[in-house]
Amino acid sequence: MSLEIGVRGYAEEMVNESNTAAAACSGALTVYGTPYMIALMEKAAWTSVAPHLAAGESTVGTKLDVAHLSATPMGMKVWAESEITLVDGKRIELKVSAYDEKGLIGEGTHERFIVTDERFLAKAARKLEG
Repeated sequence: MSLEIGVRGYAEEMVNESNTAAAACSGALTVYGTPYMIALMEKAAWTSVAPHLAAGESTVGTKLDVAHLSATPMGMKVWAESEITLVDGKRIELKVSAYDEKGLIGEGTHERFIVTDERFLAKAARKLEG
């Protein structure tokens, strides 16, 4: 595994009716929804880490501390960036930030853990048992 501090990630999307606060039921307004900003931050993070994992491994998000600082209207591009700041065994910490065409719209920290896919899914499936 070549996972190290400084690995960066990026993800982008356009703000449209399907990713507004109203669409997420997180508010009534048709501006970029906080849940979607968080998902974009997570996408930037996990996709940057994935190429550095062994076959059969993934990461799962376990903690997020984010501030949504500025509203973005429909029709504007948004993007998220991530950077690994700590690798401690299977625990990874990242700095995350989100931007629109006018500047910073959100920032914070995100924690992910490396898991073995098969074991993780089996543990989750056990919740369905008696």
